[in-house]
Amino acid sequence: MLKPNYLGEFELLVMLTVIRLGEGAYGVPISRMIEEQTGRDVAFGSVYATLERLQKKGFVCSTLGDATPERGGRAKRYFRVTATGLRTVRETKRSLIGLWRGLRELEGGVA
Repeated sequence: MLKPNYLGEFELLVMLTVIRLGEGAYGVPISRMIEEQTGRDVAFGSVYATLERLQKKGFVCSTLGDATPERGGRAKRYFRVTATGLRTVRETKRSLIGLWRGLRELEGGVA
């Protein structure tokens, strides 16, 4: 039996950010966008560890860009979501919406 694909909360944030950034998705802008959108402090290390985990799961793939002088001759690693990753994000969205639907406590009002 195949093991279903699951995304944790931070994995989902990273996946959505990679999709949103498109071809410019690498560690620094991924971290910054998550910080801007969530108000959370995001360590670069946690983003890179998550991207590595997502790559092992087959949800993202990466390519190396050209080396740049401002990075001390190091190249940026760019990420993109795979077809499997996109399918998993859609499944996660459906699951969350299904769980959310009908919960009066979460449909507006003051907590």
